[in-house]
Amino acid sequence: MQVMRTHTDELSCCAFSPALLATCSADKTLRVYSTAEFTELPFSPLSGHGYGVHCCCFSSCGRFLLSCSTDGSIIVWRLDTGEAAEVLQHPGRSPLRVCALAPVSSLLLAGACDGTVALWDFSCKTLRRCSTVSDASVVACCFSPCGQLFVTGCSRGDLKLWDANISLLHAERDAHDMGVTCCSAAARFRVVGCCLEFRMASCGQDSQLKIWIVSQREGAAFAMKLLHTLTTHLAPVLSCALSSDGDLVVSGSVDKSILIHDVNQGTLLHTLKQHNRYVTAVALSPNKPWIATGSMDRTVKVWRIGEGDGTTAAESSQTACQGRKLPGHFRLLVADWSEEDVQTWLHEEGLGELVGVFKANNIDGPELGHLSKETVAELGIESVGLRGRLLRKIQALKAEHSDSEAPDEFLCPITRELMKDPVIAADGYSYERESIESWIRGKNRTSPMTNLLLQTTLLTPNRSLKMAIARWQSSL
Repeated sequence: MQVMRTHTDELSCCAFSPALLATCSADKTLRVYSTAEFTELPFSPLSGHGYGVHCCCFSSCGRFLLSCSTDGSIIVWRLDTGEAAEVLQHPGRSPLRVCALAPVSSLLLAGACDGTVALWDFSCKTLRRCSTVSDASVVACCFSPCGQLFVTGCSRGDLKLWDANISLLHAERDAHDMGVTCCSAAARFRVVGCCLEFRMASCGQDSQLKIWIVSQREGAAFAMKLLHTLTTHLAPVLSCALSSDGDLVVSGSVDKSILIHDVNQGTLLHTLKQHNRYVTAVALSPNKPWIATGSMDRTVKVWRIGEGDGTTAAESSQTACQGRKLPGHFRLLVADWSEEDVQTWLHEEGLGELVGVFKANNIDGPELGHLSKETVAELGIESVGLRGRLLRKIQALKAEHSDSEAPDEFLCPITRELMKDPVIAADGYSYERESIESWIRGKNRTSPMTNLLLQTTLLTPNRSLKMAIARWQSSL
């Protein structure tokens, strides 16, 4: 889709927010682009670090961009002005290799070359603690979906799971021979019986990409189970990113390729080879079917996964996916569909005979979402059965996309899915009943949102929220 050649040195990280793409480089700068046209914002580039910038990430509210550097600092940038709002210094001024913000809490984590991690409360920009977690450099870290657990990876090859007090919960020694290079967690928990689990990807100098399931069963300790070891890359894997639902993983390597795997099957979907040197950074958009990749060739490339005019994605999809639809993460929101996207959907749903009618009436995503029994009849579709099939398909499509389009307050903070039976916990937050009950059964007596002790495990039905969700669903 797009190639950016604005950095003057190798790329180290890419990060998406719903509306922006940020990149950082060894040239000491960050670049920020609007995803509407992939044009650089007026205040870009951002300069403030004294050495190369290793990592960048957006705050969940979308108002701040954070970056860390060899200079031992994290800079918090305002995205309305491009100004540095805060500079957070590692207590030992050790070079920082990686940073991460918790998705639904106020925790900010940074990993340093001296084997320590520093944990700040981002809301008040105060250091909570700094602890040694390895005898080697901490080069990778990521938070769990609830933001109360995090994983670190070190240059010695170990992966470790920690709680918000930096207490060790689980360790995978020598997870990657010769060192971990990156790790990435899915944005959602999965509730399996009385077990809460989330998926995590890691990669390393051993040329392997590994998929893990991190879980806690009722009354048991945390566990990390290896789901897949993917050995498709031919050289060390430098970067990886999981889709929010944990169904796809993207990776970049010293072999100059970007690979996209189906996590459920452990199968290769796409191989992208457009960079001239090592691929050092990959990122997935949270709301678009886009991937950003950065390389030592100093370029950033943005890819669209799914149907398109180019043969790379389409032919790879037909060959590697063998006719299967790509997972839901890589489908645009219906409101963002073009007329061509709608016509493609008609073919997929066995309604190809309606393509001409829809094309003549310029039906795009927003128009499709507002079609009703009356407006479908006005399109001149004579067959009652065909009109009924179309309306049923539209209703099913709305249901499929309802989670991703739902207001944030309708989503459970633990699973990030639309709540069906919302309840209020002692911390004052609303959760899906099954999710918070599973959380409590796992002997987590602290709030998933505040990490403070829950004074009671009593759950109160939130009937007003349930009614609001029902009203919103009926309006789709």
